[in-house]
Amino acid sequence: MNITYSQQGDYLLPDLTVPEEMPMPQGKYASLRKTYLMKHHYGLYLNLLTQGKLNAHLTEIQETASRRMAQITRQMMAAEGIDEALKAKDPMKWTGLVNNIQRSVEEQILRELIYN
Repeated sequence: MNITYSQQGDYLLPDLTVPEEMPMPQGKYASLRKTYLMKHHYGLYLNLLTQGKLNAHLTEIQETASRRMAQITRQMMAAEGIDEALKAKDPMKWTGLVNNIQRSVEEQILRELIYN
């Protein structure tokens, strides 16, 4: 590895750059994780950024959170007996129950994956 320096007044400073990463689309959970890292774990954020691993980390968080959200929601709906028959019979009740399940699952995911 060859390090180059540039003259800044009386000092020679190393020319440091951040490795380029492929831009990856970020969703809700990736944005929340990035904001959390910047505010509460700035050292980890800088390490991931300077190593060129931040986008990969955020993409992994987004994919994991989305996958777990769908999986746990399906499991809780089955456990509660919320199915298509209820949806056809009483759509407002079905919507309320599904929304409650989704909010509780999202709280769990935020606690376990994002704010950890």
